[in-house]
Amino acid sequence: MEQMTESSSNPVLRGERGWNAPSGEFLARVPRELCRRHLVIGAGRRDGAELLRVGSSTPPWIPGNVAVAIGLPVQVAFDEPDAIARDVDRHYPASQSAEADGGTADLTGEEDAQAEAAKLLSEADRDLLRIEGKGPVVRLVDLILFDALSRKASDVHIQPLADRTLVRYRLDGVLHDVRDLAAVLAASVVTRIKVMSRMDVAERGAPQDGRATVTIGSGARGTPRSIDLRVSTLPTSYGERAVIRLLDNSRDQHLIDLAQIGMDATLQAALVERLNRAHGIVLVTGPTGSGKTTSLYASLRLIATPDKGKASGEYNIMTIEDPIEYELSTVGIAVSQTQVNLKKGLTFATGLRHILRQDPDVVMVGEIRDEETARIAMQASLTGHLVLSTLHTNDAASAVTRLVDLGIEPYLVSASLSAVLAQRLVRRVHSECSGAGCEGCLNSGYRGRFGVFEMLTVTDRVRELISSSAGEQTIRQTAQALGMRTLMEEGRRLAELGTTTMTEVQRVIQGI
Repeated sequence: MEQMTESSSNPVLRGERGWNAPSGEFLARVPRELCRRHLVIGAGRRDGAELLRVGSSTPPWIPGNVAVAIGLPVQVAFDEPDAIARDVDRHYPASQSAEADGGTADLTGEEDAQAEAAKLLSEADRDLLRIEGKGPVVRLVDLILFDALSRKASDVHIQPLADRTLVRYRLDGVLHDVRDLAAVLAASVVTRIKVMSRMDVAERGAPQDGRATVTIGSGARGTPRSIDLRVSTLPTSYGERAVIRLLDNSRDQHLIDLAQIGMDATLQAALVERLNRAHGIVLVTGPTGSGKTTSLYASLRLIATPDKGKASGEYNIMTIEDPIEYELSTVGIAVSQTQVNLKKGLTFATGLRHILRQDPDVVMVGEIRDEETARIAMQASLTGHLVLSTLHTNDAASAVTRLVDLGIEPYLVSASLSAVLAQRLVRRVHSECSGAGCEGCLNSGYRGRFGVFEMLTVTDRVRELISSSAGEQTIRQTAQALGMRTLMEEGRRLAELGTTTMTEVQRVIQGI
């Protein structure tokens, strides 16, 4: 149900009094806290449907969710919020009521208490280690998420097939089958995930995106360890499939360091020299999932904490991202992060344009996707701003071609570009089994990943080539002559050291 109007599929009835009590199915299957928070209560059966009383502020998707929960169509009638709240407290058992004496609620006198109770219930429901009061499907989803986080998975895939529901984790960039569920569980599992992510559970024929936060016990200093979930659902021939991206701040904050993501000292020194400049643009390139954002965050941390990790207030650092993957302020970086919002007209280009009015010293643009964003970024880098961003290219030299293809003049590219860092993530040989395969690495022989890098430093010679519209092959060969190690050369060196294998290097860099 999208709108509660007379023209909707669930007709709205107005002005009724003398309401019937909610049906037994409603009271058994619709939680009291949902009714109290969203002002909805059943009013008995009418023509085979449950009549719902709702307030003017009730979200329009709530009746549809109730219909799914009770397995019946619903009709909707508007009523006074106070009356709905009183009847919620009256009809639900005292054990479910926030009022110990079972009396009626006074909205004006107990709003704070009700809000706090709802908050505590919500937080308890999000805790993956808490099982009291949770149904079997809820516990199953919690188990899947907890297991995935324990294995340090980045994504969870729930994929319905003809005869089973497949659960897969993405570990170190590779999907692994971890369990099979009965086919009949697919709809229930996906519905639970949609409820967690505040999606419309009644809508099963269209893709949806949502997000949620879950907790696992306690983290640092006794506070709950929070994990952000980015959820996507998509209808398929055997039902909806769901993919959950796991963003664990406590696990990934230690990666915001150039050395810990695998960059050697020589390359670090060359990159730091470019990051210490007051202007110019530094690009990080590679395919999706190659760690570009992590490298940008590491660079920002280096700029913001130059004195052995001690924060400095010298720079005004601002970002425009889609999405904001990690809150950098939690690791001591004084930075203002802005989220792209297409519905509000906030794109990379418009966000960057407004950021430049905020007197920034350093600007990070999550991705350069179009000519407008590229042109603003280039011009900003020429007017006293250090700009960091990403491009989707295969190597460092091809970033020049990509910018020109977007419509940027070669002279502007040569004048503004400071360095291009191309990277990939390769799996590390599992030390405990020496790559032979064991339970700890799911018999893959690998555990964890690290970066392989190549950096094109834009010297005077390289600038001349860019200005003269030289091809990327010429630029690459010149950079190699000046000391640049290519991704494949660096990968081969790391394989010879035994850190990874040549098979893994070829798989990631050459796509074999």
